Amino acid sequence: MSPKLSGKVVLISGGAGGAGRAASLRFAAEGASVGIVDIQRHAGEQLVQEIKDTGGSAFFVEADVSKAADVENAVKQIIDHYERIDILFNHAGTLIVKPFLETTEEDWDRLMDINAKSMFLMSKAVLPGMIAAGKGVVINTSSISAFTAAPMESLYCVTKGAVAQLTRAIAVEFRDAGIRCNAIAPGFIRTPHGLREIKECSALGVEFTEADMAKSQGRFCEPEEVASVALFLASDDASFINGASIDVDNTCTAAT
Repeated sequence: MSPKLSGKVVLISGGAGGAGRAASLRFAAEGASVGIVDIQRHAGEQLVQEIKDTGGSAFFVEADVSKAADVENAVKQIIDHYERIDILFNHAGTLIVKPFLETTEEDWDRLMDINAKSMFLMSKAVLPGMIAAGKGVVINTSSISAFTAAPMESLYCVTKGAVAQLTRAIAVEFRDAGIRCNAIAPGFIRTPHGLREIKECSALGVEFTEADMAKSQGRFCEPEEVASVALFLASDDASFINGASIDVDNTCTAAT
């Protein structure tokens, strides 16, 4: 069986850690040339070497994807290196855990910039090349928090709701240009991000025991399971899926 992404060029924001790292490895193993954009230089450079050591192709650009100049520079460097971008995986994101009444305007701006504006900026920079080519794929990492609210995470829920709606809007506007745009909505993932979320919520009195996890989604989602869904959406196997949000949560939202 031939690799699913042979000859494709993928840009992954937040591609140096967690589920983004898992996607970088998986996409490279499936034949893609992977442009990794991340604020973590050391992790990104190490990952590029790891991919090259296994016969893959990868290129790293350090960037803060919440800043337009950084995004434009990163996209330009990857296009200069690989000539085009066929698939954009907007994965970069973070969270702030606080009681709603203690959140600040600065918290709002920071989280909206990192989680939502970054995807707007990255998509805006990459879409013209896809339009010119007559095809392309955009994948955005949303969250079950786009659809199910959680205490102490009001800002995170808002940003992920924005991502879900941005996904639909891009899909509708650019469908006839040959571009597909879909979102992945994971539950709790076994990553530093996911473990920090549980730790900080627990410290504020939100129950997040192993028993709670088992009840809500059976177990932790592994980063590789998110990467597998991203690979499916990036591939021609998902050729008629557009404007969708795929829950990766083992019935967590279905049971609410």
